[in-house]
Amino acid sequence: MDPVMIGEALSLGMFVAIIGVLLLGFPVAFTLPGVALVFAGLGWLFGAFDPSNLSSLAPRYLGIMLNEVLVAVPLFIFMGMMLERSGIAEQLLVTMGRLFGRLRGGLGLSVIVVGALLAASTGIVGATVVTMGLLSLPAMLRANYDPRLASGVICASGTLGQIIPPSTILIFMGDMLGGMNAQVQMEKGNFAPQVVSVGNLFAGAFIPGLLLVLVYMAFVLWKAMRDPASCPALISTDAERAGLRRDVLVTMLPTLALIVAVLGSILAGIATPTESASVGAVGAMLLAALRGRFSWRNLRSVMEATATTTSMIFVILIGASVFSLVFRMLGGDKLVAEFITGLPGEKIGAIVFVMALMFVLGFILDTFEIIFVIIPITAPVLLMMDVDPVWLGVIVAVNLQTSFLTPPFGFSLFYLRSVAPASVTTGDIYRGAVPFVALQILVIAILIAFPGMVTWLPSVLYD
Repeated sequence: MDPVMIGEALSLGMFVAIIGVLLLGFPVAFTLPGVALVFAGLGWLFGAFDPSNLSSLAPRYLGIMLNEVLVAVPLFIFMGMMLERSGIAEQLLVTMGRLFGRLRGGLGLSVIVVGALLAASTGIVGATVVTMGLLSLPAMLRANYDPRLASGVICASGTLGQIIPPSTILIFMGDMLGGMNAQVQMEKGNFAPQVVSVGNLFAGAFIPGLLLVLVYMAFVLWKAMRDPASCPALISTDAERAGLRRDVLVTMLPTLALIVAVLGSILAGIATPTESASVGAVGAMLLAALRGRFSWRNLRSVMEATATTTSMIFVILIGASVFSLVFRMLGGDKLVAEFITGLPGEKIGAIVFVMALMFVLGFILDTFEIIFVIIPITAPVLLMMDVDPVWLGVIVAVNLQTSFLTPPFGFSLFYLRSVAPASVTTGDIYRGAVPFVALQILVIAILIAFPGMVTWLPSVLYD
């Protein structure tokens, strides 16, 4: 039998086997390389795979360790962990609640604003949803908010960390898409391609992230007008309002200054993402110290959490490298390219298929697992079809954010369920998320119809 046909059949079987093994509950970091090596052995047995190809893994791992851009990942994680565990997130929620709470829907607006601020300072979806679930949900229920609206606002706001810079997802995709785009452009005869960097993706995600925040807030305001009982205004005393201006200045301004310093320096081209991340990490410690929340015990806890999260991400990346290598060497990349380019609708059809695939995989796989496995397989094909790499990265991030919100398998829903009181049912959480899923789909449609909303700011800042 033809070794090429055998290799393509094995690559297809390998992808199906990965999904099956993951559904059985095996760890992703070890499932990816384990299944890949099994199919590499089968390919070698049938003459469709040369084991010497595995020797290219060592330079790949060395390149990951020496990649200066990826150093920003643990630094941004440290920054977010420090802001969360030092109580700054709690102070933001309390202060914003006092500021907007006297408006109908004001507490919901406060949660959205704080969710955006935490997204711009942490970039970690799970931590943001859990933090706001513990702090905001009880306050919203005490204010007689509809449990469904309260749950939907918290889940949607918590997922903003997926798209609002400095999202760790955007850092990895910026690094990956930059290399892929350069390779694709050289194959097309363009030996001086436009550079695609993490800064480009940060700039491209800025307007879509802001658009999502505004759309969420508009929905809460519409809900306040249409159904005032679902999001009533808070009744506060003069004593509770006393000192509000001072609390806003003390709590909000330093945090905003840190976010502007970190993101502004990247977007303005003053500093690289890694340099800005180091500033953010030091700034988060200074903010914690100014609030009297910094201690060696707290620092040790944050460092341990950062090391654990970073190790998990990079172990998955290393495992995904084995999977991608074996998949390509078996001919899977050619099989995928032929399938995608043969879809009806050409470029639009290819984009819709890849986004639908990622959306479904978002029900069973984590974001990092999806981008480490699917992006190397599908992105080169889309880039060869002249899809803008910055636009592609942003659309993928918003798409996965939508997947994480969608019942019944959305990860954000599970995060909230783990900390929500028994009075809030799983059905309440699911029904509360549905309107925000519809808003996410609306934003995706807008970004597809008007790609300039993604590409305009990077072109202004970097071209």
